[in-house]
Amino acid sequence: MKSKHGLLFLLVASLLLFVSACGNSSPIKDPLNYEVQSFQYTNQDGKSVSLEDLQGDVWVANFIFTSCTTVCPPMTAHMSELQDKIAAEGLDAKIISFSVDPEIDTPEKLKKFTEPYSLSFENWSFLTGYSQKEIENFAMKSFKTFVKKPDNDDQVIHQTRFYLVDQNGVVMKDYSGVENPPLDQMIADIKALVN
Repeated sequence: MKSKHGLLFLLVASLLLFVSACGNSSPIKDPLNYEVQSFQYTNQDGKSVSLEDLQGDVWVANFIFTSCTTVCPPMTAHMSELQDKIAAEGLDAKIISFSVDPEIDTPEKLKKFTEPYSLSFENWSFLTGYSQKEIENFAMKSFKTFVKKPDNDDQVIHQTRFYLVDQNGVVMKDYSGVENPPLDQMIADIKALVN
């Protein structure tokens, strides 16, 4: 009888160990685990980009707008540096910049906005094609980030984080996008997800 209890104890202990190991399977320490809501928007070339298109890809997201006079130019410059590092490391990762001023930011305006930067559209899409209310709700639900366009003001209030999203559309981590973005850490985290 004792051996049956011992065997049962070993079986339960092994199962608990297995379950707890599975629960900690994320290659990212303390993941945020925000689920990105389904979307289908328009990029700088007028082409559709959806969450489904990004399934299986690791991607980095941020929120910008073309008439921004403060944080968006340095954020875009830093993201361009990240794109260079992604290419240098031979990593398969995409970049998505969501406009927070979609009624002003046409695909043409987004394309013009990128001209001063050394960037490639090969793995980077600038998205628009939704209402102001929609992007405000999408940003909060998917990325837990605040977006608000005040009445009678052309400057949109938004946060300046970069968001790392895994192959299943789950936000794993966020980073500073303006003040000393930790590009090397971001590359290490992208590698952890890709591998």
